[in-house]
Amino acid sequence: MIEDPIRRSLSALAAATARPQAFLVVIAYGALWLILEPETFDMHGLATLIVWIMTLIIQRAEHGDTQAIHAKLDGLLHSDVRAPNRLAEIDDKEPEDIEDERQKNS
Repeated sequence: MIEDPIRRSLSALAAATARPQAFLVVIAYGALWLILEPETFDMHGLATLIVWIMTLIIQRAEHGDTQAIHAKLDGLLHSDVRAPNRLAEIDDKEPEDIEDERQKNS
């Protein structure tokens, strides 16, 4: 299906924004803006960069929380012999597939 590569790419992009390197991209963008078009860098430009940085901070915090929850749940699933093995590997699926799996189990 053509949607699968797109969905995987979007998931990879979302995970990449939670990495510290994403902050470097925003800082580099701001520096290039100051160098190439300093006359357009005003309070509005500064606010734009601040919003991008705040968004990355929120994304990083959410990613950390999600990873912690996944680690805890993986530990619980691996410790319970009654838990189906497919649930321990559900992290590899796309978000839409995970929602479908949750609907089946409800």
